[in-house]
Amino acid sequence: MTTTNPVTTPTTATTSTTNTSANALNQLSGNFDTFLQLLTTQLQNQDPTSPMDSNQFTQQLVEMSQVEQQIDTNTNLQSLISLGQSQANGYAMNYLGKSVVLSNGQGALTGGTVDWTYGLNSAASATTLTVTNSSGAVVYSGTGDTAAGTHDFVWNGVDNNGNQLPDGAYTLAVSATASDGSAVTTSVASQGVVTGIDLSGTSPQLVIGSSEIPIANATLVTSNSSN
Repeated sequence: MTTTNPVTTPTTATTSTTNTSANALNQLSGNFDTFLQLLTTQLQNQDPTSPMDSNQFTQQLVEMSQVEQQIDTNTNLQSLISLGQSQANGYAMNYLGKSVVLSNGQGALTGGTVDWTYGLNSAASATTLTVTNSSGAVVYSGTGDTAAGTHDFVWNGVDNNGNQLPDGAYTLAVSATASDGSAVTTSVASQGVVTGIDLSGTSPQLVIGSSEIPIANATLVTSNSSN
């Protein structure tokens, strides 16, 4: 049975933006009231022989209206953004319990094991496998297969110093050279089961083991055969 991690829904950003719009409207309302009081006072005390130019306060009224419209536009835009994020979060829930393929080299070390598949477009004279951690530091480097085609690399999470590394996100990079010294085109993919969805950030994250992967990094989604 698949266990899902707790899912939280982001509300802080939306609430903050809503409060900002409300404060802007309140401030605009206060400024408008002050403007009307000043205008009324000027009209009451103007020189009848040289009345105030009506174009001036008409222009100010127009500017006040434009500011109010801009605030309303920003509020409506934020509502659309919130709606889009809610739809993205709902879509992400479909990944729960599914097996996903990551083709950017990233893999999730779970239970001390991560399985990558890498491919060589042509035969190589030398192939190097390099694993980096989430900080980009190299934790493992070794030789790989040189035959053209697809190969499997199962890493046990042990670095080159013999230390068992903690579960989490790691990235495999494959570099290969042909006998003439030219570079061989390579590809890397890994597979894992989504056990949870983290919605606390600005975009959904797939929880695979103890690591979180951006949903955009999943290039293939299939049913988990173990379910």
